[in-house]
Amino acid sequence: MELPFLPDRDFFTMREAARLAQLPPHTLRYWESRFADLRPTRLAGGHRRYTRADLELILEIKELVHRRKLTVAGARRVLIDKKRGGQEANAASAAPADGGASLRLLREVKKEIRMLLDEFGR
Repeated sequence: MELPFLPDRDFFTMREAARLAQLPPHTLRYWESRFADLRPTRLAGGHRRYTRADLELILEIKELVHRRKLTVAGARRVLIDKKRGGQEANAASAAPADGGASLRLLREVKKEIRMLLDEFGR
């Protein structure tokens, strides 16, 4: 993922973060409630201060939700798997390199088994 130009600053306001991410502020607030890693610091008056790491996470979430068309829950799972790192690498190396064909086959088999169960009355 290619990051847009981020000014060389330590903190950004809600307005600046929303403008840089090209998202409305209410989307950022919603994502804060859904993603545990997205927790901007707050000033005494309650104003949010986003760090550079927060902005990078926001842009990564935007990539997952808007461009890759994942749900918020799906994006959260991807980020959790990415955070685990080593476990994901082990699972990826154990997975077949057929591009998901085996997953499609398993789904078809599951669908057929369900149809048979429904037909013969569980």
